[in-house]
Amino acid sequence: MLISTKGLYALRVMLDLAQNADGDFISLSTISQRQGISMKYLEAIVSLLVRAGMLESKRGKDGGYRLLRNPKDYTVGAIIALTEGTMSPVSCLESGETECEFACSCLTLPVWIKLEGIVKEYLDNISLLDVLLGKV
Repeated sequence: MLISTKGLYALRVMLDLAQNADGDFISLSTISQRQGISMKYLEAIVSLLVRAGMLESKRGKDGGYRLLRNPKDYTVGAIIALTEGTMSPVSCLESGETECEFACSCLTLPVWIKLEGIVKEYLDNISLLDVLLGKV
């Protein structure tokens, strides 16, 4: 359940764009400078966010990136799920099913299933706007 730098940076990029949303596109170099994230790493992250329909990109002199929707319409959970794939606390839950040969007799499995659900519910109920307003 350790969130990678990719997940952390994706959330920071989305928050940066939400915080500076005035309708204009924001260049990658501006985001890089504000967030202290390398351009190369940012390129990979924003590419993923664009493909997922979270960001809009524009090439050229006035190009850059901007949110496609209002900050209240993006959840931390969706951003983290996109970059991390799973928030499972144990490897046997990562595929979405309990594939372990001991699943039927595992006494700890219900603990991990409940923990995964709590984390998912929590993150899915926090919007970018909530973070910006300090409502977390």
